[in-house]
Amino acid sequence: MSQLKNPVEPFGEVNTFARGGCTHVTATILMRPFCEGTRTGIALDGSMSMAESFGIDKGSKPLSKIFAPRVLENLVRPVARKIAAHLVTTLDPSGTVSAVYWSTGKDGTAVQSIGELTAAQAEAYPFDPPTDLGNGTHLLPAMRYFLEKYSAAPWGFFVVITDGEIHDLSEVKEATVLLARDIAAGRRNPVKMVLIGLGQQVNERQLTELDDLETGTGIDIWDHKLAANMRSLDDIFAEAVRENMRVASDGRVLDPDGRVVANYEGVGLPAFLEFDLKDGARYFVLEFSGNRIVQPLIDGAGPLPDSVITPEVQEQVDDVDADWRKIHLVMRKDGESADVDLDDSAQ
Repeated sequence: MSQLKNPVEPFGEVNTFARGGCTHVTATILMRPFCEGTRTGIALDGSMSMAESFGIDKGSKPLSKIFAPRVLENLVRPVARKIAAHLVTTLDPSGTVSAVYWSTGKDGTAVQSIGELTAAQAEAYPFDPPTDLGNGTHLLPAMRYFLEKYSAAPWGFFVVITDGEIHDLSEVKEATVLLARDIAAGRRNPVKMVLIGLGQQVNERQLTELDDLETGTGIDIWDHKLAANMRSLDDIFAEAVRENMRVASDGRVLDPDGRVVANYEGVGLPAFLEFDLKDGARYFVLEFSGNRIVQPLIDGAGPLPDSVITPEVQEQVDDVDADWRKIHLVMRKDGESADVDLDDSAQ
């Protein structure tokens, strides 16, 4: 699977797969989900490898006394403040987010609780380094912490900030597969976990491995983003959509030759798109409500047809509080329909 690093708004995520001589495409339209009773958490990597990201100088010296000593910034602080406050104001009806440091302590397996923070508290919290930076980076304890703490929540949404050096990756993968099986079997409620890569030395390979992990259930637990590439805070919700969400009354997807490869007339444009293109296709076009969005399939694909965006949609793209970003996500129960149609709800 290949995930585009810079999808065109309003897409949240675009992935391509080689399948049967074709290019299989999945794409999501960015929006804020909502489920009554959702609980949220933010976990900050507290391992030694994060020292410089917390603004700790690990012993470098200036070449001469005439040069000023190196001053490091706490890169974690602004990211943690904004994301934690955003989780409270957009998702968590309790009015707080659970914040922790993970990978702390002598062997890097401890979790240090910060506490429950309101949006105002999160925006002012210093997010200084934990009291004991860990030797080794172990993600599984943080994963278990939130799963156990919010086992009864209808939906859990947890953000993990890290430099991507995960030493227990195989154990996390095994736990993720078991978690997905439990969710698919109805033994526990759904969760979504998003890894945010931070710093100059992010190991994106490991983040991608979790993001692309096949659980054999159709349940996708992990997503990942790089802080440096995020366009807005809502990027963390790129995979938090469901196939039964509708964002427009109709629409269609065209290939570079103008052929229709997906037609949503009469059924509504879903927030999750899936279709096939000819192998080697450089882009596809999404048309809906007078808009024509050209999405490259290769980062830096070169000259492409111009997109046509109506003033109404452009205003929503520019407005982080636009209604299309705030669709309510209702977990469907057996025998119930959970379709959401913005056109109907707006009337």
